[in-house]
Amino acid sequence: MKKVVLSVAALVMAACVFTGCSKKAEKKAEGGKVWIVATDTVFRPFEYTNEKNEFVGIDVDILAAIAKDQGFDYDLQSLGWDAGVAAVQVGQADALIAGATIKQERIDSGWIFSDGYYDATQTFVVTKDSSIASFADLAGKNVAVKNGTAGADFANSLKDKYGFKVTVFEDSPTMYQDVILGNSAACVEDTPIMADNIKTGGLALKIPAGMESAGAPYGFAIMNKENQPLLDMFNAGLKNIKENGTYQAILDKYLK
Repeated sequence: MKKVVLSVAALVMAACVFTGCSKKAEKKAEGGKVWIVATDTVFRPFEYTNEKNEFVGIDVDILAAIAKDQGFDYDLQSLGWDAGVAAVQVGQADALIAGATIKQERIDSGWIFSDGYYDATQTFVVTKDSSIASFADLAGKNVAVKNGTAGADFANSLKDKYGFKVTVFEDSPTMYQDVILGNSAACVEDTPIMADNIKTGGLALKIPAGMESAGAPYGFAIMNKENQPLLDMFNAGLKNIKENGTYQAILDKYLK
């Protein structure tokens, strides 16, 4: 266990070199609190890196708007999904914003969620020339999923009924490539993320009609009750930016 914790700490420290932990040090020197927020910047349009190497996306803009509304400082660090979750679990980061679906399994394991800030569905995705058009067409085939996600849960809930196997990946781009290369017949991803990636990345993939889940909310998450003040500010700020139109403007910026 100590080795795992040390590995996570080392990973987070290495990430700090590239993501601006000096800002945290400067703020601490001034006596101000800087909240460390982990994210995964390969989840476009919710969080990604633009051509100027800046973090952008729906989650990034929502967090910035809420911080401005509530008057708190934060340091957003791109650690990847698994490392980001681990960093919050061991206290190397205070919170996570990375398109994290609010679900009971996570709550039971210690995640403390904000109010939902976006409802998303998960969908099966196939190659552009695939003839797969229903869950039944996946019988005997392999489906790629991303570790620990609602998409993985959705696939696992259907695999026995429809007779397909599931392979787990750590990030979305690798999962997409597994399908494009023909190793998996389909993958499962959050619908808005997949639609954006197909459009902006020119991926040879498509979303079959009728192969999506019911909607579920994304939440901002902490895993230490001492960070409840941050969660309270997030909820208060979210309410305010919804009321003043900022929230809808952010969605329109990326989804219209």
